[in-house]
Amino acid sequence: MTKFIFTIVVAAAFICLALLESQDSSAAQDSLARASDPTMITIGASRIEVTFEAGSLNLSHDKILHWITTSACAVRTYYGEFPVRRLTLIIVPVPARRGVIHGVTFGENGATIRMYLGQLTSEAELHDDWKMTHEMVHLAFPSVAREHHWIEEGIATYVEPIARAETGELAVSSVWRDLVEGLPNGLPGPDDKGLDRTPTWGRTYWGGALFCLADVEIRRRTNNRHGLEDALRAIVVAGANIEVEWKLARALQVGDQATGVHVLTELYERMGTQPVATDLPALWSQLGVEARAGTVAFDDHAPLANVRRAIVAAAPAAAR
Repeated sequence: MTKFIFTIVVAAAFICLALLESQDSSAAQDSLARASDPTMITIGASRIEVTFEAGSLNLSHDKILHWITTSACAVRTYYGEFPVRRLTLIIVPVPARRGVIHGVTFGENGATIRMYLGQLTSEAELHDDWKMTHEMVHLAFPSVAREHHWIEEGIATYVEPIARAETGELAVSSVWRDLVEGLPNGLPGPDDKGLDRTPTWGRTYWGGALFCLADVEIRRRTNNRHGLEDALRAIVVAGANIEVEWKLARALQVGDQATGVHVLTELYERMGTQPVATDLPALWSQLGVEARAGTVAFDDHAPLANVRRAIVAAAPAAAR
């Protein structure tokens, strides 16, 4: 089925940051009224071909290319490599608007992202953006049947802030604050029939992210030797990304083989067709995450505090 969706290690993170400093500036022009020639960004063994469609942007192309590179480095850091060898990325200026408006990612005829960017967008808004990283995470999972759209969006929702924290773009406290505030949106409602059968916004994005809390169980069962990133990396290494079609069961099995435990398959058997409530307050207590006036505090003596720390283990000390 054609997939159409909205929206490394520490050493590699430093490599990516170095790329930001050496970004080719030859394509930088302000307020272009015509489409640009493609500019190539190199991320490890991968190439991102960036094209600016006709329209005006207040920001220079250099600053936008820096934003793209930063997002790509975050994804490479989490997955160990950028998930596709070649990506076509099209920036679409939107007149008289500000901010990163939305993106769309698809895999037919090669991985492609169209990102709609407001003409009035500021550099600070690019720095705070999560949408580009979210869309790039979509590249790292195979195209699956429509009823499984929740896992595509759930992985992107869960992984995006962790990836940005691992490269120092986001504070670790922000990762957990967003999860504490967002995950209740994914809890099943009275008429819920499971993730495959309840395609609402909350269950698609945040219900899918709830599934990704398999991360905690994988780490608990393996004494922190493995986590969700090991499963997701294995799926990419097995040749699955947005450009190919897989059965969801196959992807979960590959992930389970990489971790040595059957958490993903077991969890899908429970959550796919039936509503499963997650006791989030109890989970936060176990992990040592306490909500406090719009932010979070951490209890390093909590039973699963080591799991919480391992989930964003590569974050620079200053971001912790």
